[in-house]
Amino acid sequence: MPDMLSIGESMVELFSEEPMGKAETFTRSVAGDSLNIIVAASRLGTNTGYITKLGNDPFEAYLLDTFTSEGIDTSHVLSSDGFNAVHFVTVMPDGDREFVYYRAGSAPSTIKPEELNPEYISEAKIMHCSGIAQAISPSSRATVLAAAQIAQLNGVPVSYDPNYRHQLWSPSEAKEAMEELMPYVDIFLPSAPVDSKVLFETENPEKVIQEANRRGVGTVVVTLGEDGALIGAEDEVVQLDPMPAGSVIDTTGAGDSFKGGFIHGFLEGKSIAESALIGNVCAGITITGRGALGPMPYRKEVYDKVRNLK
Repeated sequence: MPDMLSIGESMVELFSEEPMGKAETFTRSVAGDSLNIIVAASRLGTNTGYITKLGNDPFEAYLLDTFTSEGIDTSHVLSSDGFNAVHFVTVMPDGDREFVYYRAGSAPSTIKPEELNPEYISEAKIMHCSGIAQAISPSSRATVLAAAQIAQLNGVPVSYDPNYRHQLWSPSEAKEAMEELMPYVDIFLPSAPVDSKVLFETENPEKVIQEANRRGVGTVVVTLGEDGALIGAEDEVVQLDPMPAGSVIDTTGAGDSFKGGFIHGFLEGKSIAESALIGNVCAGITITGRGALGPMPYRKEVYDKVRNLK
């Protein structure tokens, strides 16, 4: 059985180096934070499983093949009539990225609590939850909450990335969803300032750690983009500087890579500091390539670099 489970939505990504209005050719890949994080962990050697639902459109086989090629257990990937979400990503003249989403009503958004298998969750060693999975529909939000409740009931730690996206819901809805899940969370993985401004009305990562601690969360990892991360655990707060492995090409998926690496370290029984170092190395390598999944590193590369840094 998988040690790490993740629940959420994966999308077909269509990418172009040209602005949206001029692009003629798009490259297909797969996107989604709930998938990215288990790919990052899986490539390091963690046994992973995915809880999601796919639509039976022509992209279903492509998505399933992607999951299995990464060594992810798909025994609890559901299938239903419907479509899989798609998003387009292009590069604008100023170098920034432009996104267009087609996801409302997608098959993953129709997942329901009664479709969960409690035994599958209870045998895991960590259950990862995403704010995006909460945001895509009321039934998906209820399913994420149910998964966390099942995990806690069975002594399975819960990790949670609130991952706020203004395109999906309002700040008040996001806060409400976070508050309902926090009583079940053991590892909180927000970003600052994107998540912290909306959910805690602060850009100060130390205050985020304090607020999460006040809600009973023992381990808090606040990712800070180019400023690294701030980690609060075991009554200690540690600043972690970023660790680029080369020229920065694309920061897509860097946070997910960091968090997947951190959770991998946690499951390996490593200290918080060691787990964070693994995550930091993963993120530093990921940003040297295009896209989220392609440049995510494998175990040997990461562990070799970690050993050299000690």
